[in-house]
Amino acid sequence: MNIPKTDLPRVAIIGGGFAGMALARKILKEDMQMVLLDRHNYHTFQPLLYQVSTSGLEPDSIAYPLRKITRSSKKCFFRLAEVTSISAEKNTVHTNIGDLIYDYLVIATGSKTNFFGNDSIEEHGMWMKTVPQALNIRSLILENLEQATITEDPEKRKALLNFVLAGAGPTGVELSGAIAELRNHIVPKDYPDLNPNEMNIHLLEGLDRVLPPMSEHASRKAHEMLEELGVKIHLNTMVKNYDGHLVETNTDLAIKTETFIWSAGVTGAPVQGLNASAIVEKANRYEVNAFNQVNGYENIFAIGDIALMMTEEFPKGHPMVAQPAIQQGKHLAKNIKHLIRGEKLEPFEYFDKGTMATVGRNRAVVDMHKWKFSGFFAWFVWMFVHLWFLVGFRNRTVTFFNWIYNYINYDKAARLIIRPFKGHEEKMTMDKEKV
Repeated sequence: MNIPKTDLPRVAIIGGGFAGMALARKILKEDMQMVLLDRHNYHTFQPLLYQVSTSGLEPDSIAYPLRKITRSSKKCFFRLAEVTSISAEKNTVHTNIGDLIYDYLVIATGSKTNFFGNDSIEEHGMWMKTVPQALNIRSLILENLEQATITEDPEKRKALLNFVLAGAGPTGVELSGAIAELRNHIVPKDYPDLNPNEMNIHLLEGLDRVLPPMSEHASRKAHEMLEELGVKIHLNTMVKNYDGHLVETNTDLAIKTETFIWSAGVTGAPVQGLNASAIVEKANRYEVNAFNQVNGYENIFAIGDIALMMTEEFPKGHPMVAQPAIQQGKHLAKNIKHLIRGEKLEPFEYFDKGTMATVGRNRAVVDMHKWKFSGFFAWFVWMFVHLWFLVGFRNRTVTFFNWIYNYINYDKAARLIIRPFKGHEEKMTMDKEKV
C-alpha cells in the first residue's frame, strides 16, 4: 500500500461513512498514524440520495472527497481499496491492493440493503444506497417518462407511469413524496403530451402505518401529507415477488410497473475474518461493548450501523441512522487516545437528538423528545439540520441555492440522463453493493 513505516501507533479505519468520517477528523492532529480505507474516494451524504434520484440535486452536492480530510496531516493516509478480510491474530487487513498491519482497527463499513432472502426483488428491483444507484433510479424514471410519450400501447404506458416503492420508512416516504412532486410540477411542463393523472405512485408498507420508527403523530401527519400529494398508500402489504414487470403482494394487490424501488430495510455489512461469535447473526452486525470494542477483541472496534451496542434503553442496538454513527466516531477518537496513553476508557452514551422526515415542499415531520411537530416549520428545521451536517462549505452552498431555485420555480434542475440505465442484466459491477 506504500504506507510509510512508523513508530507511532497505527489506526486503520475501514469505511468513510458518517462514523469513519467523524473518527478520522477527530484524530487527524493526534500523535498516531491513520490509514483510511474505502472502495469509493468520497463520502456520501446518504440522507439526500433521494434528491439525486429525483433530479433535485447533482451527486457532487452530496459527495465529499475523502482525500480532503487526510491531506491536512502528513501522518494520515487514504487508500482506495476494497477490504476482503481481516486476520485478527496477525493484526492485518487484507485488501485488493495489498495488506495493511495495524495496531488498532476500526470497522465502519455501515449497512447494505436487506432483501430478506427475496432473490427476485434483488435481481429485478432498484435500491438506493450509493450514488451510482441513485443515478440509476434518476435515469430510469426519466427514461420511462420519455418512453411513455411515444408508446401507443395503453397497458405499456400504464406500466411505465406506475411507480411502486416498497417500505414506508423515511427513505420510502421521502422518495415517494419527491416523485409525486415531480409528477405535480415537472411533468405538466416538460411532458405536455402526457396526462399527469395517468402517473401513479404506490407506497407499500408491511406494517399498519407509515414511518414505523417515528411517533404515531408523525406517522399520521406523514400519511395525510402523502395523500395530499396524490401518493397511494397500501398498509399491511408486503411484496412477495417482482419479475421486472409485475409486483405481487401478500394481498390481492398486483401492480404492473417498470419502476419498482425497494426501500424496505437494511442489514449490516460485516467483513470476513472475525470470529462468528462477534456477529449478531439476525442483525448481521458486530456486537460491541460500551467502548465499541468488538466482542472478543481488545484492539478491534466497530462504530456506526455495523455496531450493535445493547443497552437498557436500546436492547436491539442504536438506530441505524447518522447521529449514532457520528457520536460513536467522535467518542471512539477520545477512547483511542485514552488507550494509547494507558488511561481508563469512557463508556459511550447516545444523546438522541430526535428524528425527522420530509414529505415534500413545505411538508415534513419532526420528533424531538417531547416536541412533535409537522408542516412548514418542521420542513424548515429539516432543511437547516441537513445543511448543517453536509460536509464541506461548497456542498452546503450549492445545495442551499439549489433548494432556493427549486422552491421559487417549482423546478428540478438536474433532469439529465447522463448515464442511461440499460436494465439490470447490464448493470456495471460498480453499481452492485459489496461488503
